[in-house]
Amino acid sequence: MATKGNTALLEEAVAFLTQMYAELQLSQDERHRRIQHITKEIQEEGFYLHTQGELEYGAKVAWRNSNRCIGRLFWQSLHVMDRRHVSTPDEGYQALLEHIEYATNGGKIRPTITILGMDYPNHTGLRIVNDQLIRYGGYETKDGITGDPISIDLTKKAQSLGWRSKRTAFDILPLMLESADQTVHCYDWPKEAILEVPLTHPTLEWFEELGLRWYAVPIVSNMRLEIGGISYHAAPFNGWYMGTEIGARNLADPFRYHLLPVIAKRMGLATDSNTTLWKDKALVELNLAVLHSYKEAGVSIVDHHTAAQQFMQFERKEQEQGRSITGDWTWLIPPMSPAATPIFHESYDPTWNKPNFFYRNDES
Repeated sequence: MATKGNTALLEEAVAFLTQMYAELQLSQDERHRRIQHITKEIQEEGFYLHTQGELEYGAKVAWRNSNRCIGRLFWQSLHVMDRRHVSTPDEGYQALLEHIEYATNGGKIRPTITILGMDYPNHTGLRIVNDQLIRYGGYETKDGITGDPISIDLTKKAQSLGWRSKRTAFDILPLMLESADQTVHCYDWPKEAILEVPLTHPTLEWFEELGLRWYAVPIVSNMRLEIGGISYHAAPFNGWYMGTEIGARNLADPFRYHLLPVIAKRMGLATDSNTTLWKDKALVELNLAVLHSYKEAGVSIVDHHTAAQQFMQFERKEQEQGRSITGDWTWLIPPMSPAATPIFHESYDPTWNKPNFFYRNDES
């Protein structure tokens, strides 16, 4: 008997398959047979299983539909690691370690997604506790915060599981995986698996004395992937960094590493008035250091001007394919000199199409 939930799932599945078979110019007879098979599967089991092709196409289109991502030009290059057979935390850790090693690629970063076991009726798959697979810890001390303030709660969680660190400003947090019985398992990443970039500056020799660094690959793990009504709650994915993500946000935000006052002081800037634009001057040099350091280390990165030009190229390609562009303007404009990029002068339809990525606990 069909239920309300099953009917909604079937509608999502049919919409997805209709889009996929049309875009890929596949046989409509095959689409009809596939829908018949899925209909029976949903009626009998309450869910259906994607084929390898459906999974790969769905993951790539989810990136293409990601309204907040400026790097969508490369959506077709996404490497999809199908690890739906994974069920235990130990297996999950090994699969995610493989993801890190493949994506890092010695610095020539490869866009990658790993899709772990899905939820079934009466069965919950693995959950990743971390917001990103790689992130620095944060510690509250009597002298203030050491490390990344955004990670304080996650660091406390890891410590409660027995994790010990050197309590420096750049301690790599362990992976935390929650199993079906809600037990959280903690795993340290091998040191050699995590590529980090020491930050230097092309002209400011003292910059190296700050001892700054950042990791090479941003692997988002706090979003679920939704394809044709099926959600994958453990599906971490990565591209490469846009420089301002590190230099204008992670290291500069007052609620993160808050380094602009430190850099301004070393530069000898007058910080007693906003009209000196000391924040802007320090911000430029910090971002220049990030781009310089990653390029010197041979690690993939893109500046915000080039990224904006690539997004406009993505927009033209989508229009050529007869597809409308959706986007969140407030996220697409870079956090540094946005008016100097073409995106600033555009407007975008904020509709969220599916397949897509949604934040944890957002079931919209």
